Amino acid sequence: MASTTEVAAAKYDLITRRLQEVLGGDSIKAILTEGKRSPKCYWGTAPTGRPHIGYFVPLTKIADFLRAGVEVTILLADVHAFLDNLKAPLELVAHRTKYYKFILLAVFKSLGIPTSKLRFVEGSSYQLTKEYNLDNYRLCSIVTEHDAKKAGAEVVKQVESPLLSGLLYPGLQALDEQYLDCDFQFGGVDQRKIFTFAELYLPRLGYAKRAHLMNPMVPGLGGGKMSSSDPNSKIDFLDPPAVVRKKIKSAFCEEGNVADNGVLSFVSAVLIPISQLRIERRHGDTGADSEEGQEALGDQSPFALEGAPEGTVFSIYRKEDFGGSLHYSTFKELEDDFENKKLHPMDLKTAVADAIVKLLDPIRKAFEESEEWKTTEKLAYPDPNAKPEKKKKVKVYTPPPPGKGKNAQQAATKTSATPPVPVPPPGDDTIQAAVEAAKEGEVPSA
Repeated sequence: MASTTEVAAAKYDLITRRLQEVLGGDSIKAILTEGKRSPKCYWGTAPTGRPHIGYFVPLTKIADFLRAGVEVTILLADVHAFLDNLKAPLELVAHRTKYYKFILLAVFKSLGIPTSKLRFVEGSSYQLTKEYNLDNYRLCSIVTEHDAKKAGAEVVKQVESPLLSGLLYPGLQALDEQYLDCDFQFGGVDQRKIFTFAELYLPRLGYAKRAHLMNPMVPGLGGGKMSSSDPNSKIDFLDPPAVVRKKIKSAFCEEGNVADNGVLSFVSAVLIPISQLRIERRHGDTGADSEEGQEALGDQSPFALEGAPEGTVFSIYRKEDFGGSLHYSTFKELEDDFENKKLHPMDLKTAVADAIVKLLDPIRKAFEESEEWKTTEKLAYPDPNAKPEKKKKVKVYTPPPPGKGKNAQQAATKTSATPPVPVPPPGDDTIQAAVEAAKEGEVPSA
């Protein structure tokens, strides 16, 4: 039977595997070694642009946290989304927050991660309180403009004349660690400057210094950072198969070049980790998370072809004429083959596109089956080219006063224009009858 120290070490290895950097890991080790409680973490996202498949990196990693017994909070940072320069007008934030929650829940289920173990929190639920705002003012009284601007340089949209809202962003993210009661914050390596800002300033407010874990960033399809604001660099979670294949086909993937290769990086950061996750689940290796996979959506098999050798985490189909299919148990093997030009870019692209289509299929189905989600999507991301619908003017009839109006005028015209009916002159018989009646004193009838 493993000792307490060995169990703690195994959990720490699980928590930190495949990360690019860890700051303050000793505090996590101490909690695990003491064994009195579970570590607590939070991962946050600001609901601005449409989420893209780069989100698979942190969301897949959350499975490791749950396996290690970590209590996970998902922050939907709606206030941050408003503060981030020019990204999300206030009137759209509520719709986008709701849209993000739909997406995240569908992605977690597609990965087999039990959503019942996740706590979802909207930033505005506590960031508008008196206590939080007083702490924000305290922070503003000790943070220099230089430090605030430097902390948000990789995250907050940079413009020539920065708004004050962008300078507040790093401080609020630091305070979130205290108000969400976490032991460590998890995010991309692009958040590093905000994390070190929090480590410096939270203790100055009398709060504990937290640990920070960072996952690598997936390069965009054309190189550089995959960004929600650049449609050519990313694949959306709801992109249909034809769009996915077209984007992957046009992605930068030069033969033999393993630097800044978004296609290769996606295999390393997303596809192989998900394959490993599914293989481990098949073997029952889910640690403290006995519920993993119970509410999974879609095909949960690893990205290996039928008949692939045991331990294969990624397969690439090729016809026998071209040497037959390739099977890899590690990313290093695949990367070496690509660098040595044993693996052609088109074969790699085809395999990656097939895997992404497979990953996105249950998410798209969940979207198509939810009328509420589809309505939310239209409200959150209205078509900028759509012409506003012209509303037909409804005519309201107001009766004219007596003797006025069209009908009254027509009646008057008709009365004046109609000649009187002529009365024929009396004949001889009538005259004679009148004379006889007058003699007898009678009045003739008409």
